[in-house]
Amino acid sequence: MDRAEKREVVSSLHDVLAKTGVVVVAHYAGLTVSDMTKLRRDMQDAGGKVKVAKNRLVKLALEGTDAKGIADLLRGPTCIAYSDDPIAAPKVAVKFAKANEKFVILGGAMGPQVLDAKGVNALATLPSLDELRGKLIGLIQAPASKIARTINEPGAQLARVFAARGKEAA
Repeated sequence: MDRAEKREVVSSLHDVLAKTGVVVVAHYAGLTVSDMTKLRRDMQDAGGKVKVAKNRLVKLALEGTDAKGIADLLRGPTCIAYSDDPIAAPKVAVKFAKANEKFVILGGAMGPQVLDAKGVNALATLPSLDELRGKLIGLIQAPASKIARTINEPGAQLARVFAARGKEAA
């Protein structure tokens, strides 16, 4: 790779890392090509990406971004996983790490906050943005349905009383 290509890689990585919601750093030594392909596919399905690049180039790309604190994690054969959704990349990475012992999560960053491996695991246990939206809509709709039931209940009770009286008279 010549200097122009390196500059292009650093520039594109810098743009991605500056805009992304979360970055996860992991060791991947010993993974097969099919394992990495599966990780990339799973990450892409969740809305994220996995990138393997030279640590020096990633460190250069991290300068001037919120995630610059993870530069110390970049030692040895590392890859970075990132996504705009702060839950997607950690969820996929933790799930993949449980299935593949050679994939070891070192840590990550969510904005300026540097996370260790436990922090990435904690992020992975949180519900996704879509799940939170669903819960919020359910909470918003619940009071309206309770009001409708409360308004309809006296009329329904009255109808049941009349029906019971009608059966007694007959």
